[in-house]
Amino acid sequence: MQVLVLNSGSSSLKYQLISMPEETVLCSGIIERIGLDDAIFKYKTDKNSVDLVTSIPNHKVGLELVAKQLLDAETGIIKSTDDIAVVGHRVVHGGKYFSDTTEITEEVKEKIKALISLAPLHNPANLEGIIVAEAIFPNAKQVAVFDTAFHQSIPEKAYLYAIPKAYSDEHNIRLYGFHGTSHKYVSEKATEYLGDKASNVITIHLGNGCSMSAVKDGKCIDHSLGFSPVNGLIMGTRSGDIDQSIIFYLAKKLNYSLDEINTLLQKKSGMLGLTGYSDLRDIQAEAEKGNKDCQLALAMNTYRIKKYIGSYAAVLNGLDAIVFTAGIGENSDVIREMVCEDMDFFGLELNKEENAKRSGEIREINLPTSKAKILVIPTNEELEIAKQSVDLFEN
Repeated sequence: MQVLVLNSGSSSLKYQLISMPEETVLCSGIIERIGLDDAIFKYKTDKNSVDLVTSIPNHKVGLELVAKQLLDAETGIIKSTDDIAVVGHRVVHGGKYFSDTTEITEEVKEKIKALISLAPLHNPANLEGIIVAEAIFPNAKQVAVFDTAFHQSIPEKAYLYAIPKAYSDEHNIRLYGFHGTSHKYVSEKATEYLGDKASNVITIHLGNGCSMSAVKDGKCIDHSLGFSPVNGLIMGTRSGDIDQSIIFYLAKKLNYSLDEINTLLQKKSGMLGLTGYSDLRDIQAEAEKGNKDCQLALAMNTYRIKKYIGSYAAVLNGLDAIVFTAGIGENSDVIREMVCEDMDFFGLELNKEENAKRSGEIREINLPTSKAKILVIPTNEELEIAKQSVDLFEN
């Protein structure tokens, strides 16, 4: 069975064609910087690779480019769209409707659409991917795997907000959590790697969107993102935690509309708002050149992560390992070093030489004397989505 997995981020689209149950990746690729004129398109098989820099204004155009490449007479991997049996879609927000992997129907699409206000950077891209995939692969089963599912184990004392109870009872206002597919995958890999020494793990997913999970005995018990994927850590364009009174100040004193405030916090804040750049690679390069705004933004970003490590070590009542994952977590030795600096109280001692190395494998980057492990685990949300998509029909 060939499963095409589509993982639409706020400004990216990762894809893999996987033969199941062998878990053989037939092709993989990514589109980065969607919405910009210099978007990057990458496609790779065992025999061929394609790298393009081109204008990709939205996710629809990006997915059409992926489909065209898959069917290409010279470098493609399929002869017909019927070769693909299942298309597995990452969907960020399942709200109150979805806690499990689900076959996509018209009703499911309507509910995903209804949740756009809670994940305005992601659910529109996820829904667009579903609609385009249905047109391109009409005979394939379409499956939604929800980011919020892994966080269903978070206890009531952690997922409720201190607002009148009726709002949670009647309107389902609560913490849902996101990036669940990634946190689930890497926490399970950490447990496999460490064995019975991995009961208290903090997973740190750092990309354009960022989040952290406290995982105890394989179950998520707290998470940094909440009702929507905008709070918590400082992200590429999202603010992370702020004093909510700022929203009222913007509305009453500066006459911002609610839509303008939402756009400000979702698309114009975070690292972009602090530096003028949303891509961490650009920010690190500028910081090395002496750009003080970029230097401060990196310090703020990593300071926030350190605060969450402290709070999660407390709720876990111990710390066996922290796990860095996703694009920034796996590739930025600068961020990892800044996070782990002066963290010996928590038993974290970084091996700077190991940290500077690049590898696509699970690895330790801590000193032998470190009481808690510091791991870099490449996430594979695509494989996790493929597994769950196939399991849905097998079960």
